[in-house]
Amino acid sequence: MDLSAYKAFIAVAESGTFSRAADILFITQPAISKRIALLEEQLGCQLFDRVGRRVMLNEAGRALLPVARRIMQELSESQRVIDNLSGTVSGQLSLVTSHHIGLRRLPNTLKQYTEDYPEVRLDLAFMDSENACQKIEQGNYELGVVTLPLNKPKKLKLTSLWNDPLSIVVAPDHPLVKLVKSKSITLNDLAKHPAILPAVGTYTRTVIEKPVVQKHGALDVILETNYLETIRMMVSIGLGWSALPSTMLDNSLVEIKVKGLRIERTLGIVQHADRSTSNAGRAFIDLLKYNSANSYKA
Repeated sequence: MDLSAYKAFIAVAESGTFSRAADILFITQPAISKRIALLEEQLGCQLFDRVGRRVMLNEAGRALLPVARRIMQELSESQRVIDNLSGTVSGQLSLVTSHHIGLRRLPNTLKQYTEDYPEVRLDLAFMDSENACQKIEQGNYELGVVTLPLNKPKKLKLTSLWNDPLSIVVAPDHPLVKLVKSKSITLNDLAKHPAILPAVGTYTRTVIEKPVVQKHGALDVILETNYLETIRMMVSIGLGWSALPSTMLDNSLVEIKVKGLRIERTLGIVQHADRSTSNAGRAFIDLLKYNSANSYKA
């Protein structure tokens, strides 16, 4: 079994092109093509349909993909078990996080971790929390530090670290700022104005929208983006209201208290429920738990 060929197959299947797969694996595109051709020759069938510059899994490829992922996951699991026997904190730690958490919650922990465990090679990726959870389910990453799903998937182990209150915010010249001086703002008042929110289906969008929609109905969402820093900028220039972590409030925003509305999400660690934790992963989790309990009171 040529494991490098299976790695190439998974990379092409997930990225959709040979060139992107080559970038992911830090090898050349001809090397990717050679590995795929070798795998197809060994299996006696084609795995992809070539459509222009894109490649798509055919029936054989779709059947092989979960098997290939399982092979690579079990290989990683075997390596972790052997590495853990030595008790040393070394090797690779694959970690995925969201942009907001990576910017706001992890810098001190990452700095301390790399200083304390210089023999660990950190493989760090940034993506939306929903995609991160999916990648961990597939065995692509050992740990995730993300917004936790509202309903726990069977294959994931969730560890809460921070309660993250969200505040309704507007620009200083927004009409709600004048209105709040004369009356208590209600959900009906809020829903009359356009909103800027994360995309439908994200954990954060669900947390924000559910209590408002339940009592009022559909919101007028004029812009969607999953980058909270971008949402803050759009709100600050008066394009609409949004709900942002209280830690992001500054002089460019005004917090609006809405009667009967309290919004909060939970941030924490995501792991595969059936995957053992490496020494490197365990050390990171311990440090992150300590720092979250002692250094960052949300």
